[in-house]
Amino acid sequence: MYFPYLRGRQYELLAIRELLENNLLSSKVLPIIEPVKASSTLILSINAFSVADRDIGIVLNPAVGSLEKDIIKEKNISIKEKWGYALSLKNVVKCFHIGSDIPHSLNEIQNNRTNMQKIGLICTTTDGIRLFEKISPSVNPLFTLIPDESMFRRRIRTNRVMFADRFEKQTRNTDYADRIDEDFSADHLFYKPDGYIGFSDYSVIGSDYSETGFAPYAVAIHIVYFDRDDNLRIHHFVSDTNEDITDPAGKFEEAVRKLVEWNETQKLNTLGIKRLTEAYKNKKYPGLGTVKKYSIMHHLELIGAYLDNEVNTQ
Repeated sequence: MYFPYLRGRQYELLAIRELLENNLLSSKVLPIIEPVKASSTLILSINAFSVADRDIGIVLNPAVGSLEKDIIKEKNISIKEKWGYALSLKNVVKCFHIGSDIPHSLNEIQNNRTNMQKIGLICTTTDGIRLFEKISPSVNPLFTLIPDESMFRRRIRTNRVMFADRFEKQTRNTDYADRIDEDFSADHLFYKPDGYIGFSDYSVIGSDYSETGFAPYAVAIHIVYFDRDDNLRIHHFVSDTNEDITDPAGKFEEAVRKLVEWNETQKLNTLGIKRLTEAYKNKKYPGLGTVKKYSIMHHLELIGAYLDNEVNTQ
């Protein structure tokens, strides 16, 4: 199983919804959303998974973003009501970060429980391990995301998921031009032999989170692909005219042209690649958020197809 961990920004939510609506999100892929703000897109995404009878993980104590502040604002009362209803849907796997404040974390889990067997945990600290051991007699989570480290593996032995940030984020988009092609991950090859039920990462976005965006000097498109040994690699397509922040549409055309030419050999055929190719052929600049959406769509569809094929060939 693959558990992509997404931060719930609009382009991330739209990525999983578009795949779902096109029947391209494998049942071997269970997205985990850490919502960063109250939005209609978030509610619609949860509802879409319910209609499709597919599970989706929702983190109820997000570590970043403004959801908890947004949801209590008077202007968001309608979203608050819809949020409460969405969380009651049977396809929602309620997920929790567990950490140093053990009593608070335990209360969060108990106060939100509708089915203590249908929860997910994110445990990335040693204090979290202590809480896991405290609640494990009464809670049997569907999964627990942990780092691939010996201390976690020794003490969390059931339904564990390998969790890592595999995206080597650079300070500036122009820096990707110095490392155009590099290793991304081999977790899909080793998670089962290493005793995990699945693997999780931050897709091609990375774990860094910022409330505000900025106009980049360069446009970079990040596309993952399999090499001959089924290792996952990532190729960075970077614009050329990167002296200032002007003409993002022109920069996108430079970057996406490189992708289209490269793909003449690779022959990747996911919906995300098709959308990027269409934008190039139609000379249309979709915006940086949509470019990220297409890259995420490609990653999730590619991994899902790999896992489906793995099952079919066993």
